Amino acid sequence: MELSEIYQKERYGVLGDFSPKISFEIFPPKNGDISSLFEELRILKRYNPVLVSLTYGASGGLNRFSYEDLKSIRDLEFNLMPHFTCVSMLKDEIEKHIVAVENLGIENILALRGDIPDYINPEELDFFHANELVEFIQAKTTLSIGVAGYPEGHIESKNLKDDIKYLKKKVEKGASAIFTQLFFENDKLYRYIETVENAGINCPVIAGIMPVRSLKQIEKMTSMARVSVPKKFIEKLEKFPNDSIQIGTEFAIEQCQNLIENGVTSLHFFTLNHSDQTSEILDNIL
Repeated sequence: MELSEIYQKERYGVLGDFSPKISFEIFPPKNGDISSLFEELRILKRYNPVLVSLTYGASGGLNRFSYEDLKSIRDLEFNLMPHFTCVSMLKDEIEKHIVAVENLGIENILALRGDIPDYINPEELDFFHANELVEFIQAKTTLSIGVAGYPEGHIESKNLKDDIKYLKKKVEKGASAIFTQLFFENDKLYRYIETVENAGINCPVIAGIMPVRSLKQIEKMTSMARVSVPKKFIEKLEKFPNDSIQIGTEFAIEQCQNLIENGVTSLHFFTLNHSDQTSEILDNIL
């Protein structure tokens, strides 16, 4: 099922009795043991996710899902959305990858710029901005394309207004859904959705949720992205470091409950390949 079909009934700010659409992000295990990830996916499957996104070459890395991995995950009857990135893929690689995913019956991809590591020369990339990648893929295939959105603006943008200009370019080139970066203050998402709509962007915005497992994780995320973190949340993690996972789980439960109460109908969980924490959150909000 394509993104436009999955999220066609999105409505924001409308309270009602509904179950949110749930989706997950996973990544290739660093140790290469894909069997452990399959166990995580079997646990998460009981929540009937509308799709599962698969990272590809994070930060220019070479740790990726193979064609056989994709096929095995596909055999678990998930609606897959592999990531395509400017940083990790050149034009010829993208064309080959398009053929591979289409042969598997995959209908959706997520087109991203990606974080550029120091060892990559940006001038050697075939694409530097995600809108260029979206345009290329749109011309080569009928795949439905999702893109990233940044509730507080991309870390390289001057401000949110400037960032929305780039988002609009991605949509104009063919994107049909926007998956947000993680955020911890829901008011930032509500304002972002309003800003997106006021800019004439009609794509659904899917809220990206990252369950916190440690203070170190937050420190890493805030160094790489423009993300505000509530002071009380940080203080609690600092005071009770041995309870970080439970503190992060409880925070995410409250965050998701507030989102649902305010009419946000889709939640995309960055699982970090930990089904236990994501499962506890979902058991409390569904």
